[in-house]
Amino acid sequence: MAEGPLLDAAMVETIILTLKLAGVTTVVLLLVGTPLAWWLSRAGGLWKEVVATIVALPIVLPPTVLGFYLLIAMGPNSPLTALLGRKLSFTFEGLVVGSVIYSMPFVVNPIRNAFEAMGPRPMEVAATLRAAPLDAFFTVALPLALPGIFTGAILGFAHTVGEFGVILMIGGGIPGETKVLSVTIFDYVETLQWGKAHILAGGMLAMSFVVILAMMLVERRLNRARQ
Repeated sequence: MAEGPLLDAAMVETIILTLKLAGVTTVVLLLVGTPLAWWLSRAGGLWKEVVATIVALPIVLPPTVLGFYLLIAMGPNSPLTALLGRKLSFTFEGLVVGSVIYSMPFVVNPIRNAFEAMGPRPMEVAATLRAAPLDAFFTVALPLALPGIFTGAILGFAHTVGEFGVILMIGGGIPGETKVLSVTIFDYVETLQWGKAHILAGGMLAMSFVVILAMMLVERRLNRARQ
């Protein structure tokens, strides 16, 4: 089957949209996930375990199950749509919401582990020096947890780039709005455009390798700097 140019305007648009989605999702995840990870690392009791379980659910839930319930929650007849005055399904904003929920454990867990690894001693020392809790968090806890924050950001970004099931369920494949790389590759395979599928799939494979390698190298350097 004849194919057009291997790199066309539609592919570039898809790449830009995917990077935009991953970038916005990562920023939101860091803003929401960092305080949540801090609370999980310091809280106790049953509520901590309940919240931690909810955060970790996307790891074990099939993407189609999560996508199905997100589609219902964002649909035209949902309470959320009535509250916002517009539906989020099949929109870029809806993709951001779904991506934040689906990638949450990949950001929260590394940051939580970093907070737990530092132990209570640094914050106790800061308190003896009369540092306010908020000041101590920003000047002591966050710098010590930097390797975990960096790891969470990289994993959240990479995981969002590779999403397929949830994205397809809540966003479909609207060009310029919800048609990201994973959906585009699927469409190319269905239409037997193997060359274009190879270009995008190979690019994602290379990017994933580089991102994970960079994460490991930077994390090792940060850990050495702390010693």
